[in-house]
Amino acid sequence: MPDSETGPADQDDSGQASRAHSRAAAAARMEQQQTWVDLQVRQAMARGDFDNLPGQGKPIEDLGTAHDPDWWLKRLVERERIAVLPPSVQLRKEDAELDERLAGLVSEAEVRREIDDFNARVVAARYRLPEGPPLITMPRDVEETVAAWRARRTARRPAAAPRSETSENPQQRRGFWRRRRA
Repeated sequence: MPDSETGPADQDDSGQASRAHSRAAAAARMEQQQTWVDLQVRQAMARGDFDNLPGQGKPIEDLGTAHDPDWWLKRLVERERIAVLPPSVQLRKEDAELDERLAGLVSEAEVRREIDDFNARVVAARYRLPEGPPLITMPRDVEETVAAWRARRTARRPAAAPRSETSENPQQRRGFWRRRRA
């Protein structure tokens, strides 16, 4: 029979057969994939890829306990050793470390900004309801702290050795661009 004589019902049957064939092919691929995965696992076991894994012979943690929706947060805190302190204790700790942190700053403006930020957090904590131990940290005097920072900074600088003009070559004192122009 020529193609022109086939009716719509015959075309519909061929479409269903085609779909059934593709479903069967997909099922066969899935079965082959499953055996392929099993083969890969068996080969890895034979090579010893699963030997000496961390936690080998130990029970799986938290298996069988009630579901905790914050499990990931607790693990993060434990892994990263994050300490969440009450504001009063945190400010006391920052006060003890403030001079060391100021030592790393290079300009007086940065030091003033850091002290102002610390003082603002201390004042804000004083106006809040106390959480944890009482707040005993006091705001720092900006001028006094900057003066102490300046004194520590000058004490750290090495004393400049006096230079003798006769022993030094004048060309060495000039900047790179000035020597180049000369």
